[in-house]
Amino acid sequence: VSDMHDHILLYAKNIDKLNVGLVPRTDENNKLYKNPDNDPRGPWRPGPLAARNYYGLGTYPIVCPSGRVIDGPPNGSYWRFSEAKLREMDRQGLIYWGKDGNNVPAPKLYLEKVAGGTKPTSFWKHDDVGNNQDAKREILSLFGGDVFATPKPETLMERIINLATKPGDLVLDSFAGSGTTGAVAHKMRRRWIMVELGDHAKTHIVPRMQKVIDGPDKGGVTEATGWTGGGGYRFVKMAPSLLEKDAWGNWVIAK
Repeated sequence: VSDMHDHILLYAKNIDKLNVGLVPRTDENNKLYKNPDNDPRGPWRPGPLAARNYYGLGTYPIVCPSGRVIDGPPNGSYWRFSEAKLREMDRQGLIYWGKDGNNVPAPKLYLEKVAGGTKPTSFWKHDDVGNNQDAKREILSLFGGDVFATPKPETLMERIINLATKPGDLVLDSFAGSGTTGAVAHKMRRRWIMVELGDHAKTHIVPRMQKVIDGPDKGGVTEATGWTGGGGYRFVKMAPSLLEKDAWGNWVIAK
C-alpha cells in the first residue's frame, strides 16, 4: 500500500490466482443488467458465446432467426456450447439474438447469479475505498486533531478484511497506529490483535475502541456494517523477549 497525496494505489500480480473473497456489487456494476424481454429470471446482460479454449463440439454453423448463417466461431476460438446445448438453451429463452434476431447468439448472464459480489480487480478507485483526506476526517472526528500523517480510511480496511477473512476470523495488525484496522475488524465482527509500541496505544487506540464498543463511533464503516456496539478486549503489555543470542550468535530460548 502506497500513500501518494490523495491516492491509494494497490497492485497484485496474478490476482486471479489469489484465494480471496468477493467485492460487494455497486450500482455501476449492476447498470449493465437489463430486462428488455421481461425475462421472469430477472435482469441480464449478453455474454460471449466464443472462447479460446479448445472444445471438440464447438465448431459448427449457426442459423440466426433472421436467416443469416454464421459459418462458425472466429478464427482461433470455439463456441462454448455444443449445437444441441445451444438449441436447448434457446428453447429455454437463455439466448439473446439481438433486437433484429441477426446477431451472434449471446448467452444471458443473470444478475441473480452474481448478486453475491464481483472478483476484485488490481486497481481500486478512491471513490470505492476512500483516500487519505477521508481518513483524516475520520481521525479528526474521533480525536479532534490531525495526529497521524498517513491514516488509512475505514472503507479501505473494510474491503481488505472482507476479501481476506470471514466473521469470527482473527485479524492481526502489528503496527496499529491509530487503530483503524482493529476498529474496522471489530465492526465487521472479527476478532483482532493490535500491537503498538507508541504511547498512542493508550492515548488514542483505547479511546477509539471504547467508542466502537460503547456505540458513540458513528463514522467510518459503522453504518455500512450495521454496527451498533458491543464486544470487548484485553489490554496487555509485551513481556521481555523469550530469545537471546548464545556465544556463537545463534538465537536460543533464554534461560
